[in-house]
Amino acid sequence: MNRMTRLLVSAALLWSSFTGLAAAQDIVEPSDMVRGGMQAIQMIDQGKAGELWDGATPATRKRVTRADFTGQVAKSRASLGAPQQRTWVAVNRQVVADADADTAGQYVSVEYETRFANKSDGTLRELVSFHLDRDRTWRFSGYVLR
Repeated sequence: MNRMTRLLVSAALLWSSFTGLAAAQDIVEPSDMVRGGMQAIQMIDQGKAGELWDGATPATRKRVTRADFTGQVAKSRASLGAPQQRTWVAVNRQVVADADADTAGQYVSVEYETRFANKSDGTLRELVSFHLDRDRTWRFSGYVLR
């Protein structure tokens, strides 16, 4: 394995776990994170938010139930229609100190500017976040539409 992270998810594994990206000495390749974020958003586009939650980091699964996550995603996307154009605009890295070991650690967020079919007056921002879990695997940790 090279020093940079690489995409691990194959179509066959999407249903069970969105491990997304493997860490190699905590080095994060932004292009890998952009691809992983796009893969997560495409699962949401395909109505597979529950499967995305299934593979999320333990902290995410403790914070929000599967039903609440899928319901929130469906509600936020329902009136927008299909995505027409999506472009990544930022990749950010953050280290969080927290007493909860599942929550503490490194995060990477990828932000996309998206134009939806039923929103003719502009674009919205989609933010996909990943957390480096204790097993040194990057996992999905959140999705926000704003």
